[in-house]
Amino acid sequence: MNALKHNKYLSDVIIPACLQLIEVRVIVSAEVSALLNSLEETLQSEGHWAGMPPSVEALSSAEPFCVDTLDFTQWLQWIYIPRMRAIIDQHAPLPSGSQIQPYAEEAFGAQRIDGSRLLPIIASLDAAMA
Repeated sequence: MNALKHNKYLSDVIIPACLQLIEVRVIVSAEVSALLNSLEETLQSEGHWAGMPPSVEALSSAEPFCVDTLDFTQWLQWIYIPRMRAIIDQHAPLPSGSQIQPYAEEAFGAQRIDGSRLLPIIASLDAAMA
């Protein structure tokens, strides 16, 4: 009888909860993927998309956002977007607590970039991975 209760608990509670978590993860991954596409398209339409990658040394910076070697828009193009897409492609858990919007606001101000189209996308990415 105890085994029957255990099996019922698994089938009635545990398995549906696991499936719900998987479904939520798939939905969030799809949302993040769409936002990454939107970020890329907006970077391109705003003229912040480079045809040539920075040097290997510039991409290898240990500093947050590669502040010592890249502009923020370069970091988005060459580090952030590819890494996030790789995580999604590998079905790995997305990072939680992503908070790049505050730095984006600071960087856009310092670089005199109109972030009015980019910041809402970045804020949505942060929210999706909160």
